[in-house]
Amino acid sequence: MENDQYIHFDGLFDTEQLMARKDWQRFRDGIEIIRIYDQGEDGMSAALLRYAPGASVPAHEHTGLENIVVLSGSQQDERGSHEAGSIIVNLPGSRHSVHSENGCIVFIIWERQVRFIE
Repeated sequence: MENDQYIHFDGLFDTEQLMARKDWQRFRDGIEIIRIYDQGEDGMSAALLRYAPGASVPAHEHTGLENIVVLSGSQQDERGSHEAGSIIVNLPGSRHSVHSENGCIVFIIWERQVRFIE
């Protein structure tokens, strides 16, 4: 629920409830998103991302802090596998690519949008 004073989101740790939500939208191939808030390219954003098994995000650089909580499944990057219950903080200037072998749901907060590396 959202109004002009705050945003309230129920059921963050209820994986069955998250999977059943009808407001998932396509984000990129194999990845769906529920945007909680989005302040544009130079502002903060928060969202849920749902990775299908085998889905990936190509190499990118963080232009601001990125905070991730893995709610279900696991996601992998060059630093290893991050299982449900993990918190990952990517610092500005850090780079990686992300994939999920078996699928996952993550809660993510971006301080600023990422820059994709070609």
